[in-house]
Amino acid sequence: DERSPDAQYVDLLLNPERYTGYKGPSACRVWNSIYEENCFKPRSVYRPLNPLAPSRGGLVSICHFSWTGLCLEKRVFYKLISGLHASINLHLCANYLLEETWGKPRWGPNVKEFTRRFDPAETKGEGPRRLKNLYFLYLIELRALSKVAPYFERAVVDLYTGNGHEDAESKALLLDIFRDTKSFHMHFDEKSMFAGDKKGAKSLKEEFRLHFKNISRIMDCVGCDKCRLWGKLQTQGLGTALKILFSEKEIQSLPENSPSKGFQLTRQEIVALVNAFGR
Repeated sequence: DERSPDAQYVDLLLNPERYTGYKGPSACRVWNSIYEENCFKPRSVYRPLNPLAPSRGGLVSICHFSWTGLCLEKRVFYKLISGLHASINLHLCANYLLEETWGKPRWGPNVKEFTRRFDPAETKGEGPRRLKNLYFLYLIELRALSKVAPYFERAVVDLYTGNGHEDAESKALLLDIFRDTKSFHMHFDEKSMFAGDKKGAKSLKEEFRLHFKNISRIMDCVGCDKCRLWGKLQTQGLGTALKILFSEKEIQSLPENSPSKGFQLTRQEIVALVNAFGR
C-alpha cells in the first residue's frame, strides 16, 4: 500500500537484481508455497531433488513441477509462474558475484550456475521448458503493453516525475515502446481464455486475481530484502499485465479528455509493469 506509513521507496537503478548471497532451504519453501497454495493444482508435483540443498545466492530453488491435465487458463497461470521463476534464476546467473577481493566485487555471467539450473541433463529435461515459459511470460507482458497504449496516448494522462521536462520525455519514451510493441506481428491471443460461460469466466478471473495477491503475500516471507523487492515487483508487473488483458473493453471506452473511470493504473503498477517487462 503506497499510502502506508511503513512503505519504503527504493531506487531500482541502485539496487539491481543479481546474486545476493541469500542461502538456505527457505527459498525452496517459498516456491513450494507459491506453487502449492493455489487451488490450480497440477496433476503431479515433483519435489526438490534435494530439499536440504542450500540455494545459491538469491530467491531460487531446484524444485520441479508439472501442470499436465489442467484447462487452458490454469496451464497459462502455471506457465507464467514458471516463467517468473526462470527469470529470477536467469538474472542470478547473469549477474553473479564471481570474485570479491579487498572489498571490490567482480560481477558477471556464471555459466556453470546457468547450466545447473537449465541444462537438460542437469534438470531431468526440465530446463528448456523453463526457458520456454520465460518467453511465454515475455509474450504476455508484451501483449499487455500493446493493449494498454490507448490509456497513455490520451492527452489527459501525464507521468509525474516532479519535473515538467522529464514528464514529457518519460511519456514520449513510453509511447515509443508502445509503438514498437504494436509493430510485433506474433502477439499472444488472449481471446481464447475465459471464453466459456460468463459466470464461470468471472469466477476464474477472480481466482487469478486472488492467486497473484497470495503470491505477493508469500513474497513478503523472503528473508533477503533485495530478493523480496524484485520478487514482489515482478509479481505485481505480471498481475498488472493480466489486469490489462482482462480489461480490453474498459480501455477501449476510456474518455479522451477526462479522468479514467472504468480502468485505472496506479504509479506503482506502471513502474512494476515496465520493469517486469525489462526483466
